[in-house]
Amino acid sequence: MKHIIKAAEMREFALKMRRARGKQPKTIGFVPTMGALHEGHMSLIEAAKRENNRVIVSIFVNPAQFAANEDLNEYPRNLKADIKKLKQAKAVTCLFTPGEAEMYPEGYASYVRVENEMTKVLCGASRPEHFKGVTTIVAKLLNIINPDRMYLGQKDLQQAVILKKMAKELNYQAEVKICPTVRGKDGLALSSRNGYLTPEQRNSAPALYKALKVAESMVELGERDAQSVIKEIRRKLKEENVEAEYVEAVDPGTMLKKEKISGKTAILAAVFVGKTRLIDNTIIDMDEWNAVKKENKEDAL
Repeated sequence: MKHIIKAAEMREFALKMRRARGKQPKTIGFVPTMGALHEGHMSLIEAAKRENNRVIVSIFVNPAQFAANEDLNEYPRNLKADIKKLKQAKAVTCLFTPGEAEMYPEGYASYVRVENEMTKVLCGASRPEHFKGVTTIVAKLLNIINPDRMYLGQKDLQQAVILKKMAKELNYQAEVKICPTVRGKDGLALSSRNGYLTPEQRNSAPALYKALKVAESMVELGERDAQSVIKEIRRKLKEENVEAEYVEAVDPGTMLKKEKISGKTAILAAVFVGKTRLIDNTIIDMDEWNAVKKENKEDAL
């Protein structure tokens, strides 16, 4: 696994890989991360390995996506452990770990924004500058690496949808792939921030996943009113002393609110367990559910 820290060297290395394709096409899969790697990250890397000949992973804790009162300084960093995990996986061609001065040199003033409602709701409502930082750093990484595919996790669904829109509208060649959320045995979505939780808080944190599963059950039993589903999620969270920042039912392609559960509906939530902010979601595809019900009914005849 090659390890690069300079953008110019990374660009040249990726360019050489592309030029070396020859008669047998070779593709580059890219996984952007902020480090503190866990099985969720590794699942993205495995997906990239399955679908590409070369895999590039970046680790960069991006200051532009943290507000002044957020956890930039406390965000977990352990590059040595991350490198060990990547080497053991034997799936990564190159690791790119630029420093802050490399990505945001003195006087830096160029930012990328997706200027529509999807960046202003949900996480965007409480973190107004967050997505500007995310889109800027990912745009820079895509410019440097120019991959064929980029792999993101569904846990950060709003972020992934925004990045997918940005990549399409700015004419990047990279296909954005949104991969399933990886969870612990108790259902808690894996996140680098889970490390902030005390043992007691860690026991409470799966309440978010359990509440989302209750929402799925309500829909399966016939509930279609989004507010009724949201109210029940909030009630379940309150029972577990988990504070909800938001719970919303939205169109998963636009992040706009839905009053009825129909077609594809994403239910997203952000909560605080102690001082730790966690997010999760579930996507309900009514067409898929109805097709399965029909198939099961026919099999029973």
